[in-house]
Amino acid sequence: MNPGQQKFKSFILERVKEGEQDKAEVLLSESFQKLDERSFDQSYLKSFMPRMKSLLKPEHVEEVEAIMKEFGAKFSG
Repeated sequence: MNPGQQKFKSFILERVKEGEQDKAEVLLSESFQKLDERSFDQSYLKSFMPRMKSLLKPEHVEEVEAIMKEFGAKFSG
C-alpha cells in the first residue's frame, strides 16, 4: 500500500460506523488491488460507492461521496 492509499484508508476508516471497520478494510483492499492491476474503472467505481456508503456514518456520507466522485472523474472518458 502506497502512502496515498494509506492516507485514504485512514481517512475512510475514521468515518466508518462502529463495527464496520473490517468490512471497510476489505473493500478498500479490493479497490487498491484494482488500482494496482489497472482494472479500477468507472464501472467498478459505480459498484464500490454504494457498498462503501453503506458502511459510513450518516454525517460523513456526503463528504466521502464528493471525494470519491472527484477521484472517479479521473476514470471517466
